[in-house]
Formats: sequence, C-alpha cells, structure tokens
Amino acid sequence: MASDTPRSYDGPAILSYGFRPFFLMAALFAATIIPAWMAAWSGHVTLPSSFSPIDWHIHEMLFGYTSAVIAGFLFTAIPNWTGRMPRQGRPLALLAALWIAGRFAVAGAFGDLPLLVLAIDAGFLVAVAAMAVTEIAAGRNWNNLKVVVPVMLYLVANVVFHVEAMQAGESDYGRRMGFATVVFLIMLIGGRIIPSFTRNWLAKRPGAVMPTPFNRFDAACLIAAALALVLWIARPEGWPTALALTAAAGLHVARLSRWQGHAVWRSPILLMLHVAYAFLPLGFLAVALAAAGWIGQPPGMHLLGIGAIGGMTLAVMMRASLGHTGRALEAGPLLTAGFACIVAAALARALLADAELAGFDGYTLAALLWTTGFATFIGRIGPFLLSPNPARRQANG
Repeated sequence: MASDTPRSYDGPAILSYGFRPFFLMAALFAATIIPAWMAAWSGHVTLPSSFSPIDWHIHEMLFGYTSAVIAGFLFTAIPNWTGRMPRQGRPLALLAALWIAGRFAVAGAFGDLPLLVLAIDAGFLVAVAAMAVTEIAAGRNWNNLKVVVPVMLYLVANVVFHVEAMQAGESDYGRRMGFATVVFLIMLIGGRIIPSFTRNWLAKRPGAVMPTPFNRFDAACLIAAALALVLWIARPEGWPTALALTAAAGLHVARLSRWQGHAVWRSPILLMLHVAYAFLPLGFLAVALAAAGWIGQPPGMHLLGIGAIGGMTLAVMMRASLGHTGRALEAGPLLTAGFACIVAAALARALLADAELAGFDGYTLAALLWTTGFATFIGRIGPFLLSPNPARRQANG
C-alpha cells in the first residue's frame, strides 16, 4: 500500500487521500439509508423523491453508496498506479459535495425536477471519470485507462435508470445494468486483489500452496459471467438466461477454489474477501432459479446486493483504511463481527424474509444486521479516517 499523506499537505486529514472522505461518507450513508428505507417501506415516512420508494432504495444502494466506494477506491489506487501525488484538499471536497448533492437531489430535496436530479446525480460519475482519466493520462499510465470503461458503463446504467423512471414510472433495464456493472467490477478487481493478498500472506508460511495466478481459465470465467449478465439484462426470464447464469456460478466457484481461501482462516481480514466473493456464485445461482421461474427475484438480488457488493466493499474499505492510515492489517473482534453482520444480513434477507425470529421478521432483521455492520465500521475505522496516521503525527510532533 502507498504511504499516507505527503508531508507537503497541511489541510484536514479527511481530505488528504481519496479513501478518507468517500469511505467515511459511504459507511455513514449505508448505516442510515436502510433505516430510512424501512421507515418509508412501512409507511411511516413519505419521501418527496421523484422515484418510487423501491426505485429510490435500489438506486441509492447501487448508485449512491456504491459510487462513493468506487470513487474512494479509484482515487486511492490511481496514485499507486501513476506515482503521482493523490488528489487532496479542494478537489476532493468539491467532489464529495457533488456526491452529497446527488443524494439530496434523488431524495427530492430540490423539488420534483427529474432532469435536474439526473444532471446532479450523473454529474458525480462524470466528474469521477474525468478526474480518473486526467490523472492516469498525466502519469502516462495508459494500461490502467481500461478501468474507466466500467465506470462509464456504470454511468450509462445510472442514466438509463433515471430515464426509465421518468418515462415508465419505474426502472427495469437500469436496475439490472447497475447490478451487472458493479458485479463485473467485483469479479475484475476481486480477481486481482484476492489472490494477490492471499499469496502475500501465504508466502510467510513455509510449505503453503499458492493461489493460481490469473490465466485463461480466469479470462473464461469473466467472459462467461459477462455474457450471462448481458443476457440477464436483456431477458431476465427464461431457460437460456437460467442456464447461462448457472454455468457462470459453477465457473466462479471453481475460480474461487483456486485462490486457497481455506488456508487463510487465521486472517479474518483476508478471509472476508473470499467470503464476499463466494456470494457471487450464490447470487448467480439464485438469479438463475428466478429466471427459470422456480423462485422470486428478491433472494438473488439481495445475495448479490448485500452479500457480494456490500460484503466486498466493506471488506475492501476495512483493509484499505487500516493499511493507508498506518494501522496493522488486522480486523480484530469488532470488525470481524461487523463483517459477520453483513453476511448474516444477506442470508436473512434472502432466506428468511417471511420468517420471524425473536420478534423480528426477516426484513427487519436484515436491516438491523446491515446497519450494525456499518455502524461497527464507523465506530472503529471512522477515527482513523479523520486523523493523520501515527507516523505523520510523530513526525510533526
């Protein structure tokens, strides 16, 4: 991991590196948006959003929370790729303000003006893509320009979501495009970082079997999943989609098994990445069953949304925040419990929606677990994001 704040920067620590504001905002948003959704879903709160309540919930998880995590990841990774100083201070503050404005706009704070909402909300991803291209080009790191392509597809999915909501009253293709784009990013980035981090950890243990490096099989897994997702976007029901998603699920089980996840159980912060990735094939299989007409759509969508997207983003935010703020890469009991809450939330929402446990239905239980998981991250990691890392404090002291 790159070192923390360059010494020439003397502004607030929160604006010293991309992961700091965006990971903190993402976690705060994740911890509050689900209780807000539960209040809206139960009829206790009425949102002035131009979106339907369900569209607001889906949009804000896919394009609100997740976009903040993507921005934090990109503006932390790009300095490593290019060797340039990270974006700091005012540019980060303006970008964060634009993201916040998007959340208020989608919630209806600026009135029922769908085109204005679209412009503000999509403007954030336009700015993220523009800043990423500028930094990568300035560092002549042309190979990593390809990372902007999924971001642009993500932007297109967001625009389609807005347009469908304006024209038809609810999203359809935009929902699936958003899920598919983020899932593909997890497959792409997860396939890069999970075996790499696992190899680094196992290399310190004599005789350990190393993860299989990226090869043609991994490429085949990505292509098969991409084709299945495209088919799902175009035709969410039917046997061709069901079979394609089932094949993708099997391939990604095999892919994950090659990364030696069973050998890292002593490192919870590393095991989290493997567990989160495992929700991809689980989600694919559940969505395949829905395409075949055997179950409804919600279980698969929530296995992907809570388990794969929520779990992977939380695990990455934990690891990156600890490493880039000069802390040991150890989850400890609190963060481990927080991640376990997200896993339990995914399973509760997918499998126990209509059940009742300890006086809670599956919906409420999943919401409580999700909120607890992110509240744990805020309580443990939040102070690190708001203050300089220990080495810099000592140097300045």
